[in-house]
Amino acid sequence: MPISPDPINTDALYKKIAWRLMPFLFLGYVVAYIDRMNVSFAKLQMAGDLGFSDTVYGFGAGIFFLGYFFFEVPSNIILHKIGARIWLTRIMLMWGLISSAMMFVDSPLSFYGLRLLLGMGEAGFFPGIILYLTYWFPNCYRAKCTAVFIFGIAFSGIISGPISGWLMETLQNVQNLRGWQWLFLLEGLLAVLLGCCAPFILLDKPEKAPWLTANEKQLVREHLAAEQQFAVTQHTSLKQTLANANIWLLSGIYFLLVAGLYSISFWLPQIVHDFGQDSLIITGLLSSIPYLCASIGMVLIAHYSDKHDERYRIMLVCMLVGAVGLFASAWFHSPISLSLLSLSVACTGIMACFTLFWTIPTKILSNTNMTAAAGIAMINSVGGLGGYIGPFLLGWIKDATHNLSAGLYGLAVGLLVAMGLLKLLRGYVKI
Repeated sequence: MPISPDPINTDALYKKIAWRLMPFLFLGYVVAYIDRMNVSFAKLQMAGDLGFSDTVYGFGAGIFFLGYFFFEVPSNIILHKIGARIWLTRIMLMWGLISSAMMFVDSPLSFYGLRLLLGMGEAGFFPGIILYLTYWFPNCYRAKCTAVFIFGIAFSGIISGPISGWLMETLQNVQNLRGWQWLFLLEGLLAVLLGCCAPFILLDKPEKAPWLTANEKQLVREHLAAEQQFAVTQHTSLKQTLANANIWLLSGIYFLLVAGLYSISFWLPQIVHDFGQDSLIITGLLSSIPYLCASIGMVLIAHYSDKHDERYRIMLVCMLVGAVGLFASAWFHSPISLSLLSLSVACTGIMACFTLFWTIPTKILSNTNMTAAAGIAMINSVGGLGGYIGPFLLGWIKDATHNLSAGLYGLAVGLLVAMGLLKLLRGYVKI
């Protein structure tokens, strides 16, 4: 059947696609982030119950990212081969079951093992979604979509604190289970529920979408094909992609951003608790404040970035803001309002960087071949090791010095180094 020449409102088309896909992807990442981060609230009870030191906790919290490191690249390649519908469903079901199994932790070894398995189970979800967006949206619309997706980090931080605190206090010793055990069980089951819904919502590519007209499918194909022709980097093999210096520069930048974000996230409830907050519910509420500020900032910054088609300079400013916030949070130990303000500034700067960052790899890599899938996953897996190194070092430093100041100073310096790497990348490619 021939394609009708009727004009199509491009903005309306991609808004239509976004409303079909983004709510579920957003909810999926909210649950993913809750399940990887709820250990930060569980620690407030679990560490005392099981006798875990801060070093044990920091190592176990961060070992999650080792599973990511080893399984993300294969996971994204498989997703590219068999489609997002099947593979993302598998990921959701697996991480949900493993997250619920965290309720059975009874020793450092079981803690390390299940956190490692959780990373393996969830590996490929984030880079898979980033790759998935390239199948549906050209780069000029991708920052907003990425912002919505990554907004799940901030939103989960806003809601997970109060929910986790309430669950742990309300269900303490119900059915002879501790509050932290109920926390892992119930929040893990959310991912299982989403996994059961995924096959009915996610479609592999626009060509398979019954809710798009033939004209709309054609227009999406033309936009993506035109963008591919102007991609800065074209590679013909997986080996060439992984040997590209730009991939490693991006990995280094992402490593430092991840180290900053997850170090704050894994330790924020403990920081608030150390100010003398005995109530887990109040601790959860106060812990949500930096995420609330970051959620507002990252949406506004992403909108400004898309409007002016500017990534590089805005990212540099956001990195600097994040570094200043980390320096201030290490410097000010009281009152709690000033400490929370500093952490809010740091979270806003770092999370805004995440929103802008992922528009860069998808721009400089071809968005329709296997090497793009491997390149995106490689950046996320290597860079994601920052989520292992950062929390572990903070735990070790806290055990050694009985405070987190030195570690926070180090994370701030890391963001300044990331600014230098971004400047170096700008010398090789236009971003």
